[in-house]
Amino acid sequence: MNFLEKLLDGVAVEWKPLGEVAKIGTGSSNRQDESEDGAYPFYVRSQNILKSDTFEFDETAIVIPGEGGIGDIFHYIQGKYALHQRAYRICIAEENLDTKFLYHFMRSNFKRYILTKSVGATAISIRKPMLESFLIPVPPLKIQAEIVRILDTFTALTAELNAELTDRQKQYNYYRDRSLTFEKGEVEWKTLGEVALDFGRGKSKHRPRNDPKLYGGNTPFIQTGDIRNASHIIEIYSQTYSEIGLKQSKLWSKGTLCITIAANIAETSILGFDACFPDSVIGFVANPEKTTSGYVEYLLSSLKTKLEEMGQGSAQSNINMGTFENLRLPFPPLAEQVRIASLLDQFDTLTTSIREGLPREIALRQKQYEYYRDLLLTFPKPEEVETHLNSMEKSHG
Repeated sequence: MNFLEKLLDGVAVEWKPLGEVAKIGTGSSNRQDESEDGAYPFYVRSQNILKSDTFEFDETAIVIPGEGGIGDIFHYIQGKYALHQRAYRICIAEENLDTKFLYHFMRSNFKRYILTKSVGATAISIRKPMLESFLIPVPPLKIQAEIVRILDTFTALTAELNAELTDRQKQYNYYRDRSLTFEKGEVEWKTLGEVALDFGRGKSKHRPRNDPKLYGGNTPFIQTGDIRNASHIIEIYSQTYSEIGLKQSKLWSKGTLCITIAANIAETSILGFDACFPDSVIGFVANPEKTTSGYVEYLLSSLKTKLEEMGQGSAQSNINMGTFENLRLPFPPLAEQVRIASLLDQFDTLTTSIREGLPREIALRQKQYEYYRDLLLTFPKPEEVETHLNSMEKSHG
């Protein structure tokens, strides 16, 4: 706040309703106007940006949805674009207001405002008068430019990190597949059963499976969603078994590789604790003299697309135990397996870890941007401005 006070240097900040400083309206396109190979961006009611063969506007503007992700989705636009019928465009009509400054201010303050004004039971929506009544500060252009410069620096850093993460993920997939590709005769090809101490489906014998007596105890019960949401090691769970649940199931040890065969096919992750799981999940306990769970997981992840294709064609995608029992996989000497898995672990940490890798760095930069954005855009609001806003809202009914 000291920085903001120094920046203002005693200059009074004027507050104005958005309707006085901007043209506000909707587009005329609908989803039928989408063209996969269109030349112009087509902004709709979601974060996704479609394409269109035609454009409706050529300007610098802010676009927000009129329903759906209200307060979370903002597009800063320069140039030609098409716009959905239920998305709003905000085009500055005054020379003393910078569009990018307004963009940052709305990202900081608009959601809190609009959620108290919105209508609709299930799909929250915006009426044009709500936008017109939204009060915005108008400091001198020089101050707006400095705030934009600072905040754009943060967003540029985040964009660079996101681009780097995308590149690293592509690099990881390429390196993983290359590291796990062997010539015939170069390594031994074995089934999972041949390199396992234990290999089979989970158990959930009791019917009905949703019987409340089975749940609420101290034994973690892992489900397919828990495996899908884990990056490499399963560290959290959403359900537990009671003593009754444990007795009708099977407890698998920490380090077991879990493989989904229903709903989410061929998702893999390793137990970070002892746990049970249903028969929609296969458990693989590695024979430490022949392989490791980590190496086998990387093998299966490299084959995920092929395994998913095997499970398609039914009402609900699934794959049977026999597919994995008959699957022959490459197993070089144990020391080489460990070396490959260790290198891939480093890539995995970089691309997926929210504690050590790029995703963590991106999350921190985003929080940093939001923190400074909210500080830099918190201007003193005179009491008469509030009174003016209240009178406008009453006039709009």
